Amino acid sequence: MTEPLPDVRRRLGVRPLINLTGTLTTHGGISACPEAIEAAANIMSRGVDVLELQAAASRIIARATGAEAGFVAACSSAGICMGVAGAMTGDDLARIERLPDTTGMRSEVVIQAGHVVNYGHSIAQDIRLPGARPVVIGDVNAARSHQLAAAIGPQTAAGLFVVSHHCSGEGQIPFATFVEICHVKGVPVIVDLAAEYDLRGYLAHGADLTIHSSHKFLGGATAGIVAGRKPLVRAAYLQNFGIARPMKAGKESVAGALAALEAWGTRDHAARRQGMREVLEDWRRRLGALPGIEATIDPDPTGNPFDRLKLEVDPIEAGLNALQLVRELERGDPPIAVRSHQVEHGWLVMDPRSLGEGEAEIVADRIGAVLASAGRDGLGPASSDLESWRAEKARALRLWPDSD
Repeated sequence: MTEPLPDVRRRLGVRPLINLTGTLTTHGGISACPEAIEAAANIMSRGVDVLELQAAASRIIARATGAEAGFVAACSSAGICMGVAGAMTGDDLARIERLPDTTGMRSEVVIQAGHVVNYGHSIAQDIRLPGARPVVIGDVNAARSHQLAAAIGPQTAAGLFVVSHHCSGEGQIPFATFVEICHVKGVPVIVDLAAEYDLRGYLAHGADLTIHSSHKFLGGATAGIVAGRKPLVRAAYLQNFGIARPMKAGKESVAGALAALEAWGTRDHAARRQGMREVLEDWRRRLGALPGIEATIDPDPTGNPFDRLKLEVDPIEAGLNALQLVRELERGDPPIAVRSHQVEHGWLVMDPRSLGEGEAEIVADRIGAVLASAGRDGLGPASSDLESWRAEKARALRLWPDSD
């Protein structure tokens, strides 16, 4: 039997992390599948014509998505920037070389207020980077068709539609309506589907360009998979010879993304989901029996075929609140990162998709130990202060690469 490779994290002096955030890039994305690891490693010692490699990528992506063409970008964010740029320049190399100077080009991108999300930075910055201007329509919880139609004018280059749990859950213009209004006015629609499993549906129903993350649900190398109508795909890809040069995807990212995409089509998704469901049910039984903890299975909010575990914390019975539990998990050895987007409401969420061997048991034991300690010793009031916690994280960024 082959000996497992030493953990490179320890050699680099980095603490191993148990990632219960699922696919968040800040915690490494989802664990790469064996096919992606093998493909990335295989190509790294070999020469290749990248234009030819990306042409092969286009054929593979087209088969997997039903698109006319595609390419591999550095990440989803890069794919959005390149798609927006392509909508402004077309395949005109002189225009491509001139960005972010958009003089003489259509340079406005319409987006609903409820879709202007922050996923590490604001998606509005993805629009602005190539020189475009976001035109935000409606309010966070109320966008209407007439507002979209009125916002589209002679300077509109594209519409950007976002599918994400970060988006506002109410009052948004549905995708079909958004596409119809944009297309009537001759405006292409770019769809950000970074973490979404649906590789074909949005293209089949009118999207001109879609962007998926390779290193999220697919389990590939860090990359973005861009697919759509061939003229817009070509225009977006040609940004590699302009503003997207700093966003280029290396050969290992392309090979790893394509291997993951092809493997996705042959994987037994039902069996994988059942395996994750068994982990969740075990956690639900064990953690739901702890004082002050209500554990429920939480379906994905955008309808992807997987579930998470939601832990609601009663601070009186548990001896600590949800934020204190999050902080104690972060401070442990190894640190455990959970989804804490709504921790101020008294709950946290645990996503099992990036779990490593034996980590599910460590998580359950650690939470039990934290609850037992809180009930016995209590925690200081400072550890329950949400703004203090956020300030600590902001301070750590300002201190980077140093720490206390």
